[in-house]
Amino acid sequence: MVTGNRSWNWNAAGRCLALALALGGLAYEAPAWAREGVEVGPRSAFVDVFPAEQIEQQAKAQYLQILNAAAEHRALGPADNAQVRRLRAIAQKIVPHTFEWNERARQWKWEVNLVGSNQINAFCMPGGKIVFYTGILKTLELSDDEVAMVMGHEIAHALREHARERMGKSTVTSGAARLGGALLSGWLGIDSRITDTVAQTGANLLTLKFGREDESEADLVGMELAARAGYDPRAGVSLWQKMAANNKGAPPQWLSTHPSSDTRIGEIEANLPKVIPLYERARQAKTTESPSEKTP
Repeated sequence: MVTGNRSWNWNAAGRCLALALALGGLAYEAPAWAREGVEVGPRSAFVDVFPAEQIEQQAKAQYLQILNAAAEHRALGPADNAQVRRLRAIAQKIVPHTFEWNERARQWKWEVNLVGSNQINAFCMPGGKIVFYTGILKTLELSDDEVAMVMGHEIAHALREHARERMGKSTVTSGAARLGGALLSGWLGIDSRITDTVAQTGANLLTLKFGREDESEADLVGMELAARAGYDPRAGVSLWQKMAANNKGAPPQWLSTHPSSDTRIGEIEANLPKVIPLYERARQAKTTESPSEKTP
């Protein structure tokens, strides 16, 4: 967590607002990619607010803390664990297809680990550090295709640098919101604490929207990664049906950082025609391998 001086600084606010406008313009004017597969647009300009190396080093430190804590509680899956081998085999097929999405992924030291916990969760930190919790595998009874969809989704967050992007957006949004509140207070002649609260509420809701956009993007990129690796992208539908059944009582979509399961399923189904050919091609390539060419 990045902390700093809470006092208001007009020069800093002005820089934040200028950066917000500049980055917003870049994001708006950037052309969509013309490529085979899903279309999610170019990388956000907000990722450039913080250096990639800084974010990856912070992520690595947090990742090691998680592994050390799991090891202390004897909850870290050993290398010969059947589920660990399964996860690493799936990752081995997906990772070669990540480089197109982020050139830095070629230099990442990819790792896959399993933590014994009832949490229905998995993640991939910046730098290619993947962790699954046993809860998501057992509770949802995931097939290999569904595991690949989850893994592809989490890898996509790292490839698209969503953590780095979110930090940049939060920095700019917070500064712009405080500036807007101060200007509104002076114009209306009311207590600045009131306008600041209103402005920050708007900024928080906007941050939630950023989160939903990242999740939708990760769904699509992850689906393509899984398809290129030879896993059926239609498993995304069954995966989110299972998640929906497990997440009854979730908050309304507009107050959540994640899209609703129905929204996710709809977007996945709409994009299946773009990735099914990739999946069929991968399957065909696998069946036409000679015995000497097959991966041991």
